Amino acid sequence: MQDIQLEVTKKLVQINTIKIQPSSPFTWASGWKAPIYCDNRKILSYPEARTFIRDQFVKLIREKYPDVEVIAGVATGAIAHGMLVAQEMGLPFIYVRSTPKDHGLENLIEGDLKAGQKVVVIEDLVSTGVSSLKAADAIANFGGEILGMMAIFTYNFPVAKESFEEAGIELTTLSRYKTLIDVALESGEIKESQVESLNQWRQDPANWGKNK
Repeated sequence: MQDIQLEVTKKLVQINTIKIQPSSPFTWASGWKAPIYCDNRKILSYPEARTFIRDQFVKLIREKYPDVEVIAGVATGAIAHGMLVAQEMGLPFIYVRSTPKDHGLENLIEGDLKAGQKVVVIEDLVSTGVSSLKAADAIANFGGEILGMMAIFTYNFPVAKESFEEAGIELTTLSRYKTLIDVALESGEIKESQVESLNQWRQDPANWGKNK
């Protein structure tokens, strides 16, 4: 698994999907100050990278969840990645909206999901885990059985780890924050003197920017 995380992380950095700016932090929609910004939508513009990531998802799903019957993507960032996985595996695909449609059938889940079907959920990015677990709840409330969730990248926030453990859902990621820091340090993108601050942000992202 560590080899996969290393290879995926290198590809994400190569195509500039992840930016690290400790001295000039980004401001997230939540208001948090962050030294890192991840935009996995860029992966879709790079055929070699998106195919590699699809293949890693497929390999892991077949190993960990051979009984899977449906692949689900979380809107909007994971819809395309989930569809690529479902297509490769020859499985039905559904996706979960962040909010129900405000017209028509007012669907929260798009596609056909039958009660009792075994589902693997695909995410592009896990931060606090709130939106990811909300999507899992929607599937479970509809009668689907969640086998596990897989994501391209996670910030490894302690709050997310606790939330997934509490929900009883296994999270597997192709890349993670610690591996990113190792790769960025080795490539010279960040300095050794910046690592401590980057690690402090991961431990307490809500308050990190207040000291800046």
